[in-house]
Amino acid sequence: MTRSFTCIICPNSCEITAEYEGDTVYAVQGATCPKGDAYVRQELTDPQRNIATSVLVEGGELPLASVRLSRPIPKKDIFAVIDAINKLHVKAPTTIGQVVLPDVCGLGANVIITKPVAAV
Repeated sequence: MTRSFTCIICPNSCEITAEYEGDTVYAVQGATCPKGDAYVRQELTDPQRNIATSVLVEGGELPLASVRLSRPIPKKDIFAVIDAINKLHVKAPTTIGQVVLPDVCGLGANVIITKPVAAV
């Protein structure tokens, strides 16, 4: 099979074509750097994503605090992780880097605060 990708790793946005069958990648063409080749191979064999969203803050100067994952997770698990994050309510104050949900869904990624919210 052949599949085309637009690489999102760097600003070059290379148009990359890959020949593959199942989890076996036979050829990758069009990548102008090694990162593009690695990106396409991972997309074909084990696609990963990072999530950035927000959580509700109780007693804070803002109603929400932004969060992200500490590392990418398998793409197939995104909706389960979003569901777990949506159930979170944190108490103000929050600090950058604060872990609000360790090892989310058993995937080895922590949900961490990326915006401080002061208490009122």
